Amino acid sequence: MSLELVYYGHPALRIKGSLIENIDHHIISLAQEMIQTMYDYDGCGLAAHQVGRSIRLAVIDVLTAMKDRPSRAWRDGEPVTIESITPLVLINPEIIPLGNKTSYDLEGCLSIPEVTAKVYRPARVKIRYQSLDGKRLEIEAEGLLARAAMHEVDHLNGILFIDHLSPEERQEHEIVLKKLQQTQQLL
Repeated sequence: MSLELVYYGHPALRIKGSLIENIDHHIISLAQEMIQTMYDYDGCGLAAHQVGRSIRLAVIDVLTAMKDRPSRAWRDGEPVTIESITPLVLINPEIIPLGNKTSYDLEGCLSIPEVTAKVYRPARVKIRYQSLDGKRLEIEAEGLLARAAMHEVDHLNGILFIDHLSPEERQEHEIVLKKLQQTQQLL
């Protein structure tokens, strides 16, 4: 079942998400519905905030976008295939940048349709998270997987990708942002 997305201007997008203390059937069901919603909207990531829930849960699947935007991942220093770890469910995730190298690449957001912009982010990160079975895991990632994880964890902290833009860059999107905000306020 696909969930209803919330859009720019919805208060859930600006709240820091609560830690998930108990991974019960409600969280498992929500994660499954979020994965389906992400696929239905052709996204490569979705945070619980984007479906109106301010908890620290996100899902990612970059497989379909990898032909144009490659990704690499490692677990315990060993390479892993992206297919073997996606769809990735991140519960209570944290991001640790690795090294000083940055990447400047295009981002968009299902909650801010029609807006894309290039954003600087660390090129390689460590992602610490809990899986649906409660295990504490770590992976290292580069490419689109790293970018998607940082984008989704930003959501869990009430941060949107447009917050990383300069005032001039953000101004270019102001008409669309105001329209989304007004539409959200009418709901």
